[in-house]
This record gives sequence, structure tokens and C-alpha cells, in this order.
Amino acid sequence: MSGSRFASFLAEDRRLVILKLLVEAGGGASESVIEKGLRAMGHRVGVDRDAVRADFTFLVDAGCIEAEWPTDRVQVAAITRRGVACAEGRIAIDGVAEPSMGR
Repeated sequence: MSGSRFASFLAEDRRLVILKLLVEAGGGASESVIEKGLRAMGHRVGVDRDAVRADFTFLVDAGCIEAEWPTDRVQVAAITRRGVACAEGRIAIDGVAEPSMGR
């Protein structure tokens, strides 16, 4: 797998993990909680606050989450019905990995 293709695979999987973390968190979480969750789920390389914010932007544009800035330093995401459907594998969204069986 080429470097750019692998980077794309990682980004797609990271976005799916974000959606799953939001479901697990009861529907919403801050970017700092998501960053820690991503690291705990094996996404360690290239995962920082900027990467999480970029993924939040992607997921907002895809209609999977809503995001707000309750303070000027922290962004909070809330999953939408579309995001839940994607996390559960009921719909496919370009740029978000599809869940595998048993995952």
C-alpha cells in the first residue's frame, strides 16, 4: 500500500473511530477527550488537536456531527442521526471507513 493511500486509510478509520467514540460517550465529547480516545484505540501517529479539528470539520461537512466552541479553546462535537447510522454501518459515507464485523 502506497504512503498516500495508507494515510487516506488511516484518516478514514480515524473518522469512524471518532463516530464510535461519540456514540460510546452518549452522543458528545470534547476534542481533548476524542484525542485521548483515538490514542487509546491505536491511532497514535499524527493524532493531535489539529488533526482532530480537521476530522471534526470533515464530519460536520458530511453531516455526521455538529460542533461548537463553548469556550475559545475547546471544541465539542455532538453526533447526528446520520453519524450514528454511519458508525453502525447502516450507511456509507465517502471518507469514513465502514465498520468491520465484530468491531
